[in-house]
Amino acid sequence: MSSPRVSRFALPLQVAAVCYRRVNSHAEFLLVHTNGGNKWTFPKGAPEPRLSHSQAAEREAKEEAGATGIIEPHHFHIYVHSKGVFWHPGGVQEYVVKAFLMEVRQTRQPEEDDRNPTWFEADRARAVLAKGREVKYAHELQTVIDRAVEHLGVARMAATAR
Repeated sequence: MSSPRVSRFALPLQVAAVCYRRVNSHAEFLLVHTNGGNKWTFPKGAPEPRLSHSQAAEREAKEEAGATGIIEPHHFHIYVHSKGVFWHPGGVQEYVVKAFLMEVRQTRQPEEDDRNPTWFEADRARAVLAKGREVKYAHELQTVIDRAVEHLGVARMAATAR
């Protein structure tokens, strides 16, 4: 019996911590600047063999956002993310990202510089995540916020045109 093979066309995996806090009847999301500093994103990175995927996402939240709290053991959403630009060497690389909800209990200075962790209400998070991205990837990130809001059972602050 043969073992399952991974296609050479399979996308590499990353894990993300979708950090949130409850404020009255809604949630706020903690986003960080990308390495280049010109876009907002969720703390994320590659999984490690010695950690579960949720533990790796929790590590990313601590390193990039300075956030600690309670992370759910199972991902609530999977999305596609890209790094790079087509006009630079290496071009664009796509990743499959497993997203884990993490209720933040405490924040401190992140281990990584220039991440500028900032809290955003859901609608504002959707807007800043879309800024400067191709429509496909902007929609992927906005859907993460939508799914998180649904999963948490919290109200959105205002309806936004999509």
